[in-house]
Amino acid sequence: MRSGEELDGFEGEASSTSMISGASSPYQPTTEPVSQRRGLAGLRCDPDYLRGAFGCLKVAQVMLALIAFICIETIMECSPCEGLYFFEFVSCSAFVVTGVLLIMFSLNLHMRIPQINWNLTDLVNTGLSTFFFFIASIVLAALNHKTGAEIAAVIFGFLATAAHAVSAFLAAQKWRVSLRQQSASDYIRARTESRDVDSRPEIQRLDT
Repeated sequence: MRSGEELDGFEGEASSTSMISGASSPYQPTTEPVSQRRGLAGLRCDPDYLRGAFGCLKVAQVMLALIAFICIETIMECSPCEGLYFFEFVSCSAFVVTGVLLIMFSLNLHMRIPQINWNLTDLVNTGLSTFFFFIASIVLAALNHKTGAEIAAVIFGFLATAAHAVSAFLAAQKWRVSLRQQSASDYIRARTESRDVDSRPEIQRLDT
């Protein structure tokens, strides 16, 4: 029968062996970085979207809103200033919101949030931007003092209005197509479930 000292020696050797084997294991230190690399791998630019109609229009909207905002910011004096402030707010808001949507769509980040109807979100954004850009450009054109910055801001404001209007029209068509596809899929699912119920007589007996 082994003594207590011998058992303690065996336990110490076993614990040191397990520590060495755990430290030299090729799986333990690379488990967490692998999951992190997979998460970062999804953040890739989608060139097909940027080359498409929606991507080109989004880039044009962001650039036109930014240029209009820069033009309106170079104006140092105004009287009255309400039209200028309104145009400044509209151009800045359109630049920020459309820029965020451009990043979401170009990096496919919207695929990670399927709870949001992104087609409807894009339609609402482009529709509101079209309306407010048009109103702000008309007000600024009526109240401007014929300076170069004001004239440039009005021109780029109307160009941004046109870009948002075209995008709103395409977004409306895309939203209608998605609604039709969803209704068709719901109809097919309902027909499939009804056929499954009809093919199972035991379910019908339980219902009766």
